[in-house]
Amino acid sequence: MLEHTDEANLLIVDDLPENLLALDALLKGPGIHVHQAESAEQALELLLRHEFALAILDVQMPGMDGFQLAELMRSTERTKQIPIVFVSAAGRELDYAFKGYESGAVDFMQKPLDTHAVRSKVSVFVDLYRNRKRLARQLEELERSRREQEVLLDELRSTKVELENAVRMRDDFMSIVSHELKTPLNTLILEVQLRKLQLGRKNLAAFSDDKLQQMVDKDERQIQSLIRLIDDMLDVSRIRTGKLSIRPTQVDLGKLVASVVENFAPQMEASGCTLLFQRPEPVIGLWDEFRIEQVLANLLTNAMRYGAGKPVQVNVSTTAAGACIEVRDHGIGISQKSLARIFCQFERAEGSESSAGLGLGLFIAEQIIKAHSGRIQVESEEGKGALFRVLLPLNAGA
Repeated sequence: MLEHTDEANLLIVDDLPENLLALDALLKGPGIHVHQAESAEQALELLLRHEFALAILDVQMPGMDGFQLAELMRSTERTKQIPIVFVSAAGRELDYAFKGYESGAVDFMQKPLDTHAVRSKVSVFVDLYRNRKRLARQLEELERSRREQEVLLDELRSTKVELENAVRMRDDFMSIVSHELKTPLNTLILEVQLRKLQLGRKNLAAFSDDKLQQMVDKDERQIQSLIRLIDDMLDVSRIRTGKLSIRPTQVDLGKLVASVVENFAPQMEASGCTLLFQRPEPVIGLWDEFRIEQVLANLLTNAMRYGAGKPVQVNVSTTAAGACIEVRDHGIGISQKSLARIFCQFERAEGSESSAGLGLGLFIAEQIIKAHSGRIQVESEEGKGALFRVLLPLNAGA
């Protein structure tokens, strides 16, 4: 059963209006639109505006005849595929049919026209046109489907890579976590066993005031180390679920940084690093004091860890855009390769003698600064230390 989903345009060209009317009445049907032209020039205008399933041309016309029009159509990319049927009242002895086929015609009809033959031939060309359009749509749909499948395949490949990376990161994370948690725990266990041994021997001299204070200080450092590791893991979980929040209050950044530097001074001294800091004029803004302290602690820990026992400088200043904290060390520096991923999860500096830490500090620090609508930057070369710069708007609480 024929579906008229594609309207078929037919072009009829004849210099006699009565012939056009008769042919129009003969060809009209469901899904068929007939366009009339009384000259080759009018036909060319219609050919530029419409797509035709068939062109029926009268051979004998004043000016440009049907053969000349056919040759023009065959020489133009837009119209060269349109089937052409010639109509002529001339006798067969003029051999018009042969010339018509030479001009690119697919058929030749003599006047007077046979109604049944004309309708049958036109029906064949209309069906061919509709089938061609249907096939073109199917090919287009297949091509679209192919492109969509390629996109899906690319997405699946990308997802596969992401999943593989996630599995690798999970395995790396579990390996690092187990190692990092065991280090302070093993120290605590050894200390407990040693004290138990001393108590078993009744050696109370091992628990003099000085030695007891050293034990407590050592225990506190190991416990703080465990707490810091656990806090880092919790912060990563909050970041991943979008639940990392800041609670801004009015803070003097200079005073806050001075407090953190003072707390770190003993650790820096123990690692052989001199901590250089000159307290600035008050720098007042709206920030989450605890979170900014956390960022600075991470930066100072890195400077101490990778500073090779050289001085560490801390500066606080104001800029046109807000406040600035800088932490500079003169240690092993960071390679260009590492700079590109230093703020990623589980990344740690290459070439460090110490591999302590989960590799989460800078990742968490950057997320905290972003939550304050700020930026954290790093400048470094291998062997020439590193400069971390934190830029904060004064009114991050807004």
